[in-house]
Amino acid sequence: MMTMDAQMLKTKTKQETGLFFSDFKSQTYGSLNWDDMLSKLLAYIGAEPGLDYELIIGSDSMSGHSGIAEFVSAIVVHRKNKGGIYFWSKRSETQIHTLRQRIFEEALLSLRLAEQLIEALKSRDISDFGLTIHVDIGPNGETKQMMHEIVGMIRGNGFEVKTKPDSYGASSVADRHT
Repeated sequence: MMTMDAQMLKTKTKQETGLFFSDFKSQTYGSLNWDDMLSKLLAYIGAEPGLDYELIIGSDSMSGHSGIAEFVSAIVVHRKNKGGIYFWSKRSETQIHTLRQRIFEEALLSLRLAEQLIEALKSRDISDFGLTIHVDIGPNGETKQMMHEIVGMIRGNGFEVKTKPDSYGASSVADRHT
């Protein structure tokens, strides 16, 4: 059991760093904090620097009971034609009662993670990245009415966006952990 002082220190550390996403998991590396995840991501790219890479952010969710939904946001590093690696972060949100709320929250979490990642890369003088946000919506099914709004919101924030069936960062990677 964590003492009150330890809890306050943990909260203070998160607030001081200003990170919304701070805890990640990886099938390869297990549990990681933000800095460790970023180091592993950059090491992966640095291991074969001459290849083409794509950074992908995607989120997915699952509704629970009493308005609680579980969200998973993933960072995928796709080494084109040679595989990839990914990291994911999980959180629960309350007062999520409709599919529309969940889909917008997925998009907002992806935007927030993309902005956090870009800020971290820029602080390391890395500016050449092809970051795309994948959203779990498409022209068929219940989400088709929201497609233009979600795509517009992401593009309006300056990001490329992919939807189903091309949005594997959300519909396959993040979905695997919801």
